[in-house]
Amino acid sequence: MANDLIKKIHSVISEKSLLKHPFYEAWNCGELPIESMRKYAEQYYHFEKAYPRFLSNVHSRCDDRNVRQLLLENLWDEEHGEDNHVELWLRFCDAIGLDRTQVENSAPDNSTKELIDSFLDLTSNRSLAGGASALFAFESQVPEVADTKIAGLKSFYGIEDKRGISFFKVHRDLDIEHSDAEAEMINSLATTEQEENDAVDSADIAANSLWNFLDGVYK
Repeated sequence: MANDLIKKIHSVISEKSLLKHPFYEAWNCGELPIESMRKYAEQYYHFEKAYPRFLSNVHSRCDDRNVRQLLLENLWDEEHGEDNHVELWLRFCDAIGLDRTQVENSAPDNSTKELIDSFLDLTSNRSLAGGASALFAFESQVPEVADTKIAGLKSFYGIEDKRGISFFKVHRDLDIEHSDAEAEMINSLATTEQEENDAVDSADIAANSLWNFLDGVYK
């Protein structure tokens, strides 16, 4: 049943696979205007900055020590040190010609607010399995997305310095570990049919929220 549950979750995520969105299709073939990339980078900053809160929401509600440790490792990766993930994102913003102070002081658009609110709700108010599944809906897609972003940046936008693409290189590797850990959490936490259904539903909502965010930055 555990493997069947993860397959169901993968299925609903694949229906709104980020790589199928016109925004990423344009990025991957060099047709995305740099101004659209800059708008995306400025708005995504707010989601990246909020992401540790989503992890903390699930962590703080969970009494399973093993699950908490997995979440804590993920949170540590996000927040620790000078190379924390918000800083890595700002380095990407630097590389595409944005003023990082302007990015930090920018206001989230409606679609960005809706994305953040959706993940806050899923990780705070759903079952623990549902919260973990929302995280999985995002992080399971990141490695492939990051890989194609790196290729597109190098091939079409002349961005290949280590500093500028470090965010994507780090996530290409780390989020394989993170999503594997989240699948383990889901299997551990979804002990009833209701919790299994909630995990699938939460993944569906999260995947749609991510897709709608891209709609917002690619108007």
